[in-house]
Amino acid sequence: MSAPVEGYECDPWRLRWRGLAVDQLQRTESTFALANGHIGIRGTFEEGEPRGLPGTYLNGFYEEHELPYAEAGYGYPEAGQTVVNVTDGKIIRLLVEDEPFDMRYGTATAHDRTLDFRTGTLTRNTDWVSPTGRQVRVRTERLVSFTQRAVVAIRYEVEPLDADTQLVLQSDLLANEPIETDTSDPRVAAALQNPLEAEFDFADEFRAVLVHRTRRSGLRIAAAMDHLIESPDGLRTTITAEDDLARLTVAVDVPRGKVLRLTKFLAYGWSAQRSIPALRAQVDAALAGAVQTGWDGLLAEQRAFLDDFWATADIEVDGDPELQQATRFALFHILQAGARGESRAIPGKGLTGPGYDGHAFWDTETFVLQVLTYTMPEAARDALRWRHSTLDKARDRAKQLGLRGAAFPWRSINGAECSAYWPAGTAAFHVSADISDAVARYLAATGDEDFERGCGCEILAETARLWMSLGHYDSHGRFRIDGVTGPDEYSAVADNNVYTNLMARRNLREAAASCERFPDVAAGLDVDQAEIGEWREAAARMLVPYDEERGVHPQSEGFTEHRDWDFEQTPLEDYPLLLHYPYFDLYRKQVVKQADLVLALHLCGDSFSPEEKARNFKYYEARTVRDSSLSAATQAVIAAEVGHLDLAYDYLGEAALTDLHDVHNNVQNGLHMASLAGAWLGFVAGFGGMRDHNGEYAFAPRLPSTLDRIRFRMCIRDSRFSVEIHADRATYRLLSGKPVEITHHGRVCTVDEEPTTLPIPPIDPGPAPTQPAGRAPSRRHPEGLRPENPVPQT
Repeated sequence: MSAPVEGYECDPWRLRWRGLAVDQLQRTESTFALANGHIGIRGTFEEGEPRGLPGTYLNGFYEEHELPYAEAGYGYPEAGQTVVNVTDGKIIRLLVEDEPFDMRYGTATAHDRTLDFRTGTLTRNTDWVSPTGRQVRVRTERLVSFTQRAVVAIRYEVEPLDADTQLVLQSDLLANEPIETDTSDPRVAAALQNPLEAEFDFADEFRAVLVHRTRRSGLRIAAAMDHLIESPDGLRTTITAEDDLARLTVAVDVPRGKVLRLTKFLAYGWSAQRSIPALRAQVDAALAGAVQTGWDGLLAEQRAFLDDFWATADIEVDGDPELQQATRFALFHILQAGARGESRAIPGKGLTGPGYDGHAFWDTETFVLQVLTYTMPEAARDALRWRHSTLDKARDRAKQLGLRGAAFPWRSINGAECSAYWPAGTAAFHVSADISDAVARYLAATGDEDFERGCGCEILAETARLWMSLGHYDSHGRFRIDGVTGPDEYSAVADNNVYTNLMARRNLREAAASCERFPDVAAGLDVDQAEIGEWREAAARMLVPYDEERGVHPQSEGFTEHRDWDFEQTPLEDYPLLLHYPYFDLYRKQVVKQADLVLALHLCGDSFSPEEKARNFKYYEARTVRDSSLSAATQAVIAAEVGHLDLAYDYLGEAALTDLHDVHNNVQNGLHMASLAGAWLGFVAGFGGMRDHNGEYAFAPRLPSTLDRIRFRMCIRDSRFSVEIHADRATYRLLSGKPVEITHHGRVCTVDEEPTTLPIPPIDPGPAPTQPAGRAPSRRHPEGLRPENPVPQT
């Protein structure tokens, strides 16, 4: 174990912070968050204070508010959605001889908090001396269950260290918890001010239930708690409930060296339609199951669940302990975001904070679902089922825009568009192709015919129809898609964005193939052979702009003719540019917020030659400023492919450590799921060279000079296998399931019971590309030091 870095100790399987840094609480409350895809709880102290930003979230539970417009326009979304901090059940206050246990008072002679990636728990150990000299030891452990999705459990232990001591615990359910919002929009602030209206409360013995409802969205939530208490004799308890508070009070005299132990079980449920009795019955049943399983049983289930996950998903990194820790931290939080979402979205911040208002973006399908498809495919399937459940809203949105098919939203919680800014919202039609791409990838990786028949084929067909109505043939017979915004938000409403056109082409072809595999489903969608032929024709004639003079693909038609941004005269403090320059100026210059054409090189790599990839990468490296957390991972993937391995290593470090280093200075609002997914992408698609074009799996592994070995695991069609990379060779091992056909640097081979070791051919990448002044990634330091010049992003 190495010395602490920015407060965190470097450990391959844990994230530990020693000591209390009140000014860092919001940051650690995000990194120490626990979730299972259904429930998320931020890493606030059980005692409630000190705190940064408390938060308990249920996936899909939101309140509505009006969207602000200076001027109205046809087709503008009318209502926004914001995630709600629901009833907080984490709170367990302690009084030691009438003195509140508060880390800001008295003296903490020892204190640490540890997030364990293998047990799925957050623990806290504190030795505390009260202002009047009383000494106690407090140990807490909590989990959000992966196996019982409605359940949270907390164990709270107090031990007097110096004398017999009277201890009082207050275990709460607290609704409408007062919080400060950092939103500048008064509509959002109003929506979040006491968002829950009380409907029902109940308390008896050690159990209590509160039911509330949101005022505008009309969603109902039930929260319940039950307790097991282990204590010396003389225990006294009372329980009360009112509109926004239920409280169990426990009082007992505890001899020195003895322990008061409280185990708290929480259950959550919500619905847009179910009644108060139905929701109460739901949480009562969840509590009964949790109590029957018991604390030790929940711990055992949690460990077994994670053992199975790591057997499929683990990445081993030799040569950089900090990156090893960050990679497992990233994978753990990706799992927490999606494991038990069960037909709900995966928000951009997961369930770790209120950032982005709790909305899901295209990040989910393009970044996060790549990870889950190959590590926990059932979670990827469930996230795609959520998209399918919102198809009617996507069809309505397309119709409102005068289009056919389905136009999925840029940002949303319930499937309705919530973006009030047209150029970077609705115009980013690529989100529909991103969803179809995730569907096609999942189907190829799993062979899930039930999903394709029930959901996938319809998504592919309706998004194909969108492209047919959005595009048109020009006088040269080329299929054009004009007036759209690609992934780069510094270049909006442009014609023939290469990424969008290539992804639309794939969408059209995948839709045709799926409808031909399931003609009965196609018939039910009124898709006939003539329409399938039209899709294939449009795909064949898709316009992909190319700049012959420069030998590169313009990001969008005419992009390479724009004036270059003056990077040399742009002060470093003016980044991110969108906060210091008008979009009008950004839109007409060659400056790239995040990888756009370079993302096409990854996801649609079979549309480019190796030489084109190298030239394109070099060209866009000089123009990409990475004012987005989505960029570094993609740049790492393509830097590795074209041979700039140490540059790829630097970009990978930036993506993996973006939250642990708080590169953006906004981790207090939650973690960046897409950037965390970028750690997996950097290793598997970058240094592993994994590509999944047309349902075929290719690997082109290479190792950067600073690492000694990489080993990653993944799953294709229920077969688990590993790829181990050394400087001169790679070894493929089948761990379970049937043999898998792959290619290794273009050589066909089979991954089966006998390990296969193959040489890694040399590559000459040529001169290293340059980045805009001051925007090169920080060099990685394997010994675990923080980069000297982290890039600020939004």
